[in-house]
Formats: sequence, structure tokens, C-alpha cells
Amino acid sequence: MLTLTRAVRVFAYAAPVDMRKGFDGLGALVEQQLGRQLLKGDVFLFVGRCRRRAKVLHFDGTGLVLLTKRLFRGRFARPWCEQGAQAV
Repeated sequence: MLTLTRAVRVFAYAAPVDMRKGFDGLGALVEQQLGRQLLKGDVFLFVGRCRRRAKVLHFDGTGLVLLTKRLFRGRFARPWCEQGAQAV
């Protein structure tokens, strides 16, 4: 169960992610690429290249929680920009 409060910050990783990554692989992206600490309780969102799968990584106070969603129809919004595009 994921409980969000106003104190929880949500970060979307700004590049497609290999959805084979688990706790350790995604945790490494959070700490090395985003410069964030997993154990602060923030929520991290990752979307695969085809945008049919997404993962959420979160520390709930007792351990890491990894939620996975696979869409059968439609796609998740793209949290990254196309090459040559600029974020506004």
C-alpha cells in the first residue's frame, strides 16, 4: 500500500528505463543519477521505453516497496522529452 501525504515528494525519472531492473537497479538510478536518498521516503516513478510498463519505488519506513503496472491498452504519459525538444 502506498500512502501519500503532502510531505512526500514524487520524482519521475526523465529517461526510459529497462523494466527488468528491480530494487537494486532502480535504487542505483535514484542515488547515482538523481542524487537522491532512497530512505527519505520520497516516491520515484520509472516508465519503460514502450510506455506500457511503469514502476514505483518507495521506502515505507520498514523497507523498500516496488509497485509494477503493465497496461494492456494505451500507454503511460512520457516523462521525458524527445531528442531536440525542450522541457517547459
